Amino acid sequence: MIKAIALDDEILALKIIENYAGKIENLSLEKVFNTQSDAKKHLRKYPVDLIFLDIEMPSKNGMDFYKNISQNTKVIFTTAYSEYAVDAFSINAVDYLLKPFSFERFKEAVGKVKITNDPDDIKYLSIRADYKLHKINFDDILLIEGLDDYIQIHLTDNSKITARSSMKSIMEKLSEKDFVRVHRSYIVPVNNIKTVVNRNIHITHFVIPIGDTYKDVVMRIVNK
Repeated sequence: MIKAIALDDEILALKIIENYAGKIENLSLEKVFNTQSDAKKHLRKYPVDLIFLDIEMPSKNGMDFYKNISQNTKVIFTTAYSEYAVDAFSINAVDYLLKPFSFERFKEAVGKVKITNDPDDIKYLSIRADYKLHKINFDDILLIEGLDDYIQIHLTDNSKITARSSMKSIMEKLSEKDFVRVHRSYIVPVNNIKTVVNRNIHITHFVIPIGDTYKDVVMRIVNK
């Protein structure tokens, strides 16, 4: 998951970025800012992988702002001015989006972002559902159930979150050492697999069948 913020002095430009970002599954737009001071304060406390950054702003030039960020944050410049492109790439910008840009062009730029975070170091799942971003601790997940084009995340407090996603996509966001797919319709935390009875895993109020494709993996976990 790519964690990002956006900084632009134009509110409409920020709304467009928010709209586009919401359509990209592996991108989490944490916050948007229209002043550099607010963005700087946020970055001091909450480092991100990527910043969408305007160049011509009332205070400091966007490039100067980026050069003064101490953390290793990647940048995609979003600007109405083409004359800064050479300078942008000289400071290793991921991409340079010239306003107005399409969703496809935005998606292409995000696709160029490579982050080195080890998924096994992440202990939470970020997913969009009900028009907002949910940040779910791995420890709070009881199981994940596939429902056609949606997934349902069952939580330990008996609540559940339904989101549009494939099981393959959701599995890519999870730590392989913490979660295992046990059936085409079920993903469960490894620590919840205590015993297997008649090819079923019993978790709280659920009885989860083990699919033929996944039985060897499950049995290796049980026999550890």
